[in-house]
Amino acid sequence: MKRSRDEDGDVEKADGDAVESNHDFVGQRNGDDNGSSKKLKPEGGGGGLISTTNGGLLPLSSYDDDEDEEDEEEKEKAKEPESPQYEYESDEELERSSRLPFRRDIEVRKDCPYLDTVNRQVLDFDFEKFCSVSLSNLNVYACLVCGKYFQGRGRNSHAYTHSLEAGHHVFINLHSEKVYCLPDGYEVNDPSLDDIRYVLNPRFTRAQVEQLDKNKQWARALDGSDYLPGMVGLNNIKENDFVNVIIQSLMRVTPLRDFFLIPENYSACKSPLVQRFGELTRKIWHPRNFKGQVSPHEFLQAVMVASKKKFRIGMQSDPVEFMSWLLNALHTDLGGTKKTGSSIIFKCFQGELEVMKEFQRKTQTAKREDANATEGAGAEEDEKMDTSFVEREVSRMPFLMLGLDLPAPPLFKDVMEKNIIPQVPLFNILKKFDGEMVTEVVRPQLARMRYRVMRLPQYMILHMRRFTKNNFFVEKNPTLVNFPVKNLELKDYIPLPIARVGEKQQTKYDLIANLVHDGKPGEGSYRVFVQRRSEEMWYEMQDLHVAETLPQMVALSEAYMQIYEKHQ
Repeated sequence: MKRSRDEDGDVEKADGDAVESNHDFVGQRNGDDNGSSKKLKPEGGGGGLISTTNGGLLPLSSYDDDEDEEDEEEKEKAKEPESPQYEYESDEELERSSRLPFRRDIEVRKDCPYLDTVNRQVLDFDFEKFCSVSLSNLNVYACLVCGKYFQGRGRNSHAYTHSLEAGHHVFINLHSEKVYCLPDGYEVNDPSLDDIRYVLNPRFTRAQVEQLDKNKQWARALDGSDYLPGMVGLNNIKENDFVNVIIQSLMRVTPLRDFFLIPENYSACKSPLVQRFGELTRKIWHPRNFKGQVSPHEFLQAVMVASKKKFRIGMQSDPVEFMSWLLNALHTDLGGTKKTGSSIIFKCFQGELEVMKEFQRKTQTAKREDANATEGAGAEEDEKMDTSFVEREVSRMPFLMLGLDLPAPPLFKDVMEKNIIPQVPLFNILKKFDGEMVTEVVRPQLARMRYRVMRLPQYMILHMRRFTKNNFFVEKNPTLVNFPVKNLELKDYIPLPIARVGEKQQTKYDLIANLVHDGKPGEGSYRVFVQRRSEEMWYEMQDLHVAETLPQMVALSEAYMQIYEKHQ
C-alpha cells in the first residue's frame, strides 16, 4: 500500500488515527458495518482516506489486506437473503401460516431451445410418481429427456441437480402438467407438448365417450405398433394375471367404463383405489398412447394398500375373490350404502335373491343328552331328532354374483385309460335358483337352502365353483359347461317375478366376458375372452397377448367366471 508523507509525518499519522476513530463512530451511528455513504474529510487535511465503490471510506493507515478480504466476505453474506426460520407453537399457527400470500412470479416463454432434446420413446407414466432419489411423492417432476422422476425444481432440489449434472433441461410437473426449463427456471408454453400431457393424464369428453362403442379404427402408438383402444395388453409385473383378467372383464361393462372415463363423476372421492382405477380405465381406452400396452403398477399398489396386502404383487390369488373384494371396495369408497342403486357398482351388478332356510332346532332334552354324550352319540341324537322341530326362515338378500355348483367328475377311467371329461349345460346348474332345488350347507349350521331370483341385475356375474379345498390339497373340477354366447333366456329355466303392469321384463342376456383357468390348481394361469362391441368380434387376452378368436372357441374352454349383459 502506497503512502504519501510530508514533513509532519507524525501529525499525519495522528490525523489518520483520528479519522479511523471518527469513521468507526459514523459506521456505528448509521448501523452499517460497511460504512456510511457520506464522504468524511479528516480535520487538518492529509490524504489519509480513499473512497470505496459503494460510497464508504477506508482509512489508509488502519486496514491491511486481510481485513479488506474479510469485509468483502461480509458484504457478500449481507447481500444473500437468509431463509426465515419460523417456530410455531401450535398446529393452528402452522395452518394459518400456510395461507399467507406468498407467490413467486415465473417467466413464461413460448419458445425453448431445448425442446428438441425431449425423448418420447423413454417416457412411461404408468409407474408410481415417486422421486428416484428421495422416494418422495411430493412435488415430483419427470425429466422429458431420460424419463426419470425427481423432486422439486428449486436450487437445492434433485431435479435442479440432475439438470446440471446430466444436461437435461426440460421437466414436467406430474400434478399440474406444467413444463419448466431448468436450471433457468422459466415455464415453457408450447403446443407441441400437449401429446405428452394427454399421455400423462388422458381425458375424454362426454361426446367422445358416447362414440367409443361405434369406433372401429385402429390406433398407432409412438413405437409403431398398432392397437385397438380398449383392447390393449396389460403388463404382468409378477403373478398378477388374476388382476389383469378382472380389469379386462370390467372394461366391457359400458356404464362402469363410462363412469370412470369422466373424472368429474368421482372428483369428490379421495380414495386412492378409485382414483387409480379411473386412471387405468382412461389409459386403456386412450387412442393416443405412446405404447401399445399399459402397466397396472399404480393400481396394484393401491390394491395392496386398500386390501392390507391380501392381494399383492408376486402372489397368485383367486380372481373371483379379487372381483368380489374390488366391487365391494369401490362401492364403499364411492359412498355407496345398502340402498339399491346407491353407487355405479350396485346399478350395474346388484340383484336380489329370496332365500328359504330350513334347519332343525334341538329341544332341551336333546341339548342335555348331547352335552353328556360323546361326539358319535351326539351325531346319533341328531339323526333321531324329531322333524317336528324344523324351522323355516324366508329372507331377501342382495347379490353381486351368483355361484354355480358343478357336478362331481367321474372317479374311474374309461376303456382307453383316460379320464372322461363330463359336460353339463348351463341351464342345469342354473336350476339352483329356481326356488325348488335344495342345497345343503354345513356352516354355520346344518341347513337346507332354497334360492330364487327376485330381481335380475343389468350385468349378471356367474361363478363356476371349480376348486374345492380339503385338509390336504386343492382339487379342480374339469367339467365343461356348455353355454350360449348370445340370447341366454332365463325365464325358461328360472321362475322370475311377474313384471308390473305396463312394463316389459327383459330376461335375455348376451355374454361379454368369459374368464378361464388353465393348468393345475394353484399353479395355472388365467386368460379371458372378451367381446368388442363395435365389431362384435371376440378377442383372447392374456397379459400382453391380444389375439382375435372365433366365438366357437369361447364355448370350448373351462369357464371359471362369466359376465352377461341384459338386452336393452
